[in-house]
Amino acid sequence: MWNRTQEERDECDRLSTVAALSVFVLSSVWYTALTPVEVSVLGPDAPARGGRPSPVKALLELARSVVLGAVIAGLAHASHLHSVGSTVLLGLVLWVGFPLVLLSGSMLWEKVPAVTALLHAGDWLLKLVVTSAIVGLWL
Repeated sequence: MWNRTQEERDECDRLSTVAALSVFVLSSVWYTALTPVEVSVLGPDAPARGGRPSPVKALLELARSVVLGAVIAGLAHASHLHSVGSTVLLGLVLWVGFPLVLLSGSMLWEKVPAVTALLHAGDWLLKLVVTSAIVGLWL
């Protein structure tokens, strides 16, 4: 990131790629495994996810994961975090401060079903913790 050698920047790029691919695969498994639960709870009111995403959506999701890794790495670096434990804690705090707050608000104000909000909240918890752990390995 900042004040790093080219070798360190290359290592960061590799870890960002690993993090992005890891959370992409884990998120896919998460939704594949748990969407049927949502469908069984909500029945015909379950959101239509459309099965396998298009290549464009898959690439956009990978890009979102790269951005997530860069944000976590930047925050961890600016906060002088230097261990997996401290970066995972950062990921947990980010989860409480953003996805948990946003998804609980969607339940309260937009009438999003709890099972749908929980499905997304779990996905974001997984993404933030795994990405934070991978970033922590680099710092």
